[in-house]
Amino acid sequence: MRRALSRRDFLKLTGLGVGAMAFNPLPSLPSWQPPLQFPTAEKLGRVSVFPYFYSTEIKSKPHQFAPAVRNIPEDSLVEWLGEVIGTDNFGGINKRWVETPEGYIYEPHLQPIRNLPNTPVSALPEGKPGFWAEVTIPFVDLFIDNPPIRSPGFRYVTDLGQMPRLYYSQVVWIDQIRTQENGQILYRWNEDFGRGYGYGDIFWADGTAFRMITPEEVAPISPDIDPALKVIVVDVFYQTLSCYEGNNEVYFCRVSSGAGEFATPLGTLAAWRKMYSIHMSANTASDSGYDTAAVAWPTFISGEGVAIHAVFWHNDFGTRRSHGCINVRPEDAKWIFRWSTPYVSLDQSEVKMEWPNVGTQVIVKEPTL
Repeated sequence: MRRALSRRDFLKLTGLGVGAMAFNPLPSLPSWQPPLQFPTAEKLGRVSVFPYFYSTEIKSKPHQFAPAVRNIPEDSLVEWLGEVIGTDNFGGINKRWVETPEGYIYEPHLQPIRNLPNTPVSALPEGKPGFWAEVTIPFVDLFIDNPPIRSPGFRYVTDLGQMPRLYYSQVVWIDQIRTQENGQILYRWNEDFGRGYGYGDIFWADGTAFRMITPEEVAPISPDIDPALKVIVVDVFYQTLSCYEGNNEVYFCRVSSGAGEFATPLGTLAAWRKMYSIHMSANTASDSGYDTAAVAWPTFISGEGVAIHAVFWHNDFGTRRSHGCINVRPEDAKWIFRWSTPYVSLDQSEVKMEWPNVGTQVIVKEPTL
């Protein structure tokens, strides 16, 4: 269970030096980690409301002023029975609520997830330095291999006495495998993967949480279409994204673009840098800062670091709320990643192009009403 803190508390913790962790480091490797027990329902929801509320309420009806059944903290799991349109938007734009066995939860507060544990492999693929993997269970605890923890986001969690975690749909690079005396297989996540990303933290985690990504699932979509005919159109007024092949719309999804001073730049941009996962961090000592590891399927479209990418920390698509990037569901980000150019193979891990020789055109517009 995650303890609620104020935004000020968060900023104090993220401003601490890494030396603070040296006095109380986490164990570098657990002797035994019992498997996490999750509900067995086909579809689940994880409470994901940081940094605004740290908890949410189950309501007796899909309305913000309906009587509360109970309050549930961040990372709690509920059975996702279905979606309904409520009579209230909870102060936002979305009116979608999720029905659970106990009542209703405002949908933007729940990450839609599944619990799909895996049979881990006992060795890296022959001749490979590692492999890309996706988290397929609600969350998995992390154990630091090279203390102290450096990332402000993970320091924030550990300074509360809690375990850092990865969440459903995050994508990571696995570079080592270890089998414990009890037979449990652990994977080592190294976000650097030889390219100098992130803060240098390396973690071990239960191997059953990760599914190895295959070449087939990241193969290009519509590679026979002339790349010049592929265009992505983002409408920041309606918060939508459409992919076109010529005049044919072949994909559509809702987005969350930049809000306020962090508005997503308008104009004709282009996909120019893509990778399977990246650590995104900026201004961690300020009120507008953020620090998020393993952001999956980023397609960068602007030299200022703006990307179309997956999110696991909210489900509020259709609302402006990002720091300038274009937030989409993990499945949408992955489709866009595969369909757009430049293409990125598993062996490449990343492709970066130089202006003006760039990939798929991206038009970000806001209609004048």
